[in-house]
Amino acid sequence: MSANIVALLYLVAGILFILALRGLSHPETSRRGNQYGMLGMAIAVVTTLFVARPDDAWTWALIVVGIAIGGVIGAVIARRIPMTAMPQLVAGFHSLVGLAAVLVAAAALYAPGAFGIGEPGRIHVASLIEMSLGAAIGAVTFTGSIVAFTKLQGLVSGAPVVFAGQHKLNLALGIAIVAIGAWFAATESHSLFWLLTLLALVIGVLIIIPIGGADMPVVISMLNSYSGWAAAGIGFTLGNTALIITGALVGSSGAILSYIMCRGMNRSFFNVILGGFGGETAGPAAGAGEERPVKQGSAEDAAFLLRNAGSVIIVPGYGMAVAQAQHALKEMADLLKKEGVKVSYAIHPVAGRMPGHMNVLLAEAQVPYDEVFELDDINSEFANTDVAFVIGANDVTNPAAKEDPQSPIYGMPVLEVWKADTVMFVKRSLSSGYAGIDNTLFYRDNTMMLFGDAKKMVEEIVKAM
Repeated sequence: MSANIVALLYLVAGILFILALRGLSHPETSRRGNQYGMLGMAIAVVTTLFVARPDDAWTWALIVVGIAIGGVIGAVIARRIPMTAMPQLVAGFHSLVGLAAVLVAAAALYAPGAFGIGEPGRIHVASLIEMSLGAAIGAVTFTGSIVAFTKLQGLVSGAPVVFAGQHKLNLALGIAIVAIGAWFAATESHSLFWLLTLLALVIGVLIIIPIGGADMPVVISMLNSYSGWAAAGIGFTLGNTALIITGALVGSSGAILSYIMCRGMNRSFFNVILGGFGGETAGPAAGAGEERPVKQGSAEDAAFLLRNAGSVIIVPGYGMAVAQAQHALKEMADLLKKEGVKVSYAIHPVAGRMPGHMNVLLAEAQVPYDEVFELDDINSEFANTDVAFVIGANDVTNPAAKEDPQSPIYGMPVLEVWKADTVMFVKRSLSSGYAGIDNTLFYRDNTMMLFGDAKKMVEEIVKAM
């Protein structure tokens, strides 16, 4: 295959990746965006196989078998994983991208001739810099993603792990990695390469462990960005245009999404990058306010109020995802619309455990896209709404973010559901949310608590209607 054809095919793949991102920016075009992405990746992989031109059939067979095994494992895992576990799946896949970057950099160091970057002892300086960057970012992504996975999966506590001098240690390690990277580029020392990698593996752990569970959506987005830059760095080492384009797209889009998420949580973007946030999210222990009086209602009470409302705004959260209540919720909304009730859905940027989590679940239940609104578009509507129906959301509806300067989440943009005439809050108990703080919304005069499993409660409301 000629170099011109290869360049053209990689360009086509890059354009398809850009179209994929554009398609994924809106629910109505997301399916087409996924298709563009899959087609682009297929073109990139097949083209790379022809460019590689293994010396013998055995090597070619090993590559194809490796792709087949990885593809089957990935497909099986992706099909079996529940939507509630999607964040840890993403974190796990990010770790593999980071590890791949480290291994490719190591392979290029020990066999530079195979990569066209020189020969042992005479590797191009630019290639050594690319290798050190790819290995360092890949190592940070690898261990950081593993820590994020263990926190999300509940294998370790989601609470922030903070110790004295943590920021200074991170800074010292960062400076050391840069210095060792420069030294490695000047000497091509294998020992320095592995020392750089080891320090990057350590700092990957240190920048994620101080991050609390409430901030995990931002962590997932941040690690996504890191994995992209790691891939782009290795793309330069391999001289692979498609990998450079793909890595840059993933890295930049992940960084932009991280910034958007930070605004949604009132976090500093630079603190996210440096792993310097999360410790402040710990608040009162779960259930700290359980002894305070609340208004408790039944499914029949909820059905009566909903049926006689003029407008209802539904606010889904992670509790809805755990209970898989989106289909029952759609059925309830359809019944309300038949009664002439205006129904809308309000989505907070960080509802659930990763960006777009609630949007995907609602789309799965065939909720019309024009009924789903983001925070900025619907917050002003709560004051004119008869009922705000909160199902499984917690921190993103906490009035403390607006009213309590001492609260850890003060200043965080939240859905102002308390402005509705009536707030119905579906929750198993009065326990705190992911941020670990009590929600004062539970105890407001216009709030009616509906205790129980989200799916069962909605199904009971539907029966009562």
